[in-house]
Amino acid sequence: MAGTTTQLTIKSFNSVSLSTRSYPIRTQIPYVSCVPNRISTYFTSSSTALRCRNAGSVRIRAMCSNPSGSRLEDSVKKTISENPVVVYSKIWCPYSIEVKSLFKGLGVDPLAIELDQLGAEGVQLQKTLQKLTGQRTVPNVFIGGKHIGGCTDTVELHQRGELEPLLSEAGAKK
Repeated sequence: MAGTTTQLTIKSFNSVSLSTRSYPIRTQIPYVSCVPNRISTYFTSSSTALRCRNAGSVRIRAMCSNPSGSRLEDSVKKTISENPVVVYSKIWCPYSIEVKSLFKGLGVDPLAIELDQLGAEGVQLQKTLQKLTGQRTVPNVFIGGKHIGGCTDTVELHQRGELEPLLSEAGAKK
């Protein structure tokens, strides 16, 4: 229909295809890449409004990092700074089970965050942990606010006699 306008309020997405028969999509983006002379954008405090005039199919991509990523980073940093021992793990992972068992045997009760029990947030937390530590796998162990590594790293520290002093220094020993 010539001259029709479709207005969308967008609050959060990575990439989406739209047409003039689109419906509102919720997303959060500070910048939109668009087809010149066919799409105009303007910003409000909580959303971006997008106006399409006879643009047919339009592809839009967010041009910045997801703001929830920094929120998750802040949450991870706060969690590891407020707890002597933190283990990001998955309940089915044998390496996670081994690390938690090692801590239990040493009389330490770590804060265990089971990523596989958190749904989509767990996936995002794991990506955030990879960004912060360079480690994608679980368990992801922190002692005294410092990244230790995974199961192999933790067990090696224990075998060398270096784990218990770290735990004592962090105030984790009962």
